[in-house]
Amino acid sequence: MRYLRILALIAAAAATNAAAEDGVVRMGTEGYYPPFEYFDSAGNLNGFDIDIGNALCETMKVKCEWVSTDWDGIIPALNAKKFDAILSSMAITAERAKVISFTAPYYFNPDRFVASKDSGLKSALPADLKGLVVGTQSGTTEVAILKQYFPEAEVKLYPKLDDALLDLDNQRLDLVLASQFVLADWLAKDSGACCDFVGEAFGDDGMKGTGIAVRKDDQALLKRLNDALAEIQANGTYGKIRARYFKFDIMTQPKLAGEIFK
Repeated sequence: MRYLRILALIAAAAATNAAAEDGVVRMGTEGYYPPFEYFDSAGNLNGFDIDIGNALCETMKVKCEWVSTDWDGIIPALNAKKFDAILSSMAITAERAKVISFTAPYYFNPDRFVASKDSGLKSALPADLKGLVVGTQSGTTEVAILKQYFPEAEVKLYPKLDDALLDLDNQRLDLVLASQFVLADWLAKDSGACCDFVGEAFGDDGMKGTGIAVRKDDQALLKRLNDALAEIQANGTYGKIRARYFKFDIMTQPKLAGEIFK
């Protein structure tokens, strides 16, 4: 009888711990991708992704805890249980979906090139970039696009997009390829006064949008996130957050790279 009572106490304690854990969702993000995620002067995370994540947690009635981590190691960190989900403007790809699960997309993120205003470039087709040095962030879908469609350009990879943009400003690069939305935010600042867009916006050929990632074995959290995402879209919360950062629709899928560079 005493043995059974001990087992019951252990089970109750485990249930209590699980309930406590269920009250917190740890969101992994990089933090260096404005306007989606960035640190303010006080060291606090802000941005579109952060606001979306906080709205989802409020809808799920849990507390959001944000964990900043390097982009190159963000998927291994998720699978090592350093946090519960990745909310960091991660593109949904077939390759990533082999090791993590994605929610429905919460926006579509077209790519675009930027170059110095005095570069003389009028377009950004493969022939235009032959022999030029193009920078982008390592571990992103832009790397595969450059390798596939721009084999005669020299590609330089950076751990953070900010580093690539700094090199572009200092004329150590000819162009940078990245999210159109992120680049537009940079161009609007003094640091981006050097440069302008070249060519048109496009999406990765396998583009399925930008999603929130969870571990493969965490389908319960995936459902909760999908349900919460649908709710904030239906009740207008998503639209209010989007309007803080963008004055245009971000849920429309752009023309694909294969249509432009074929």
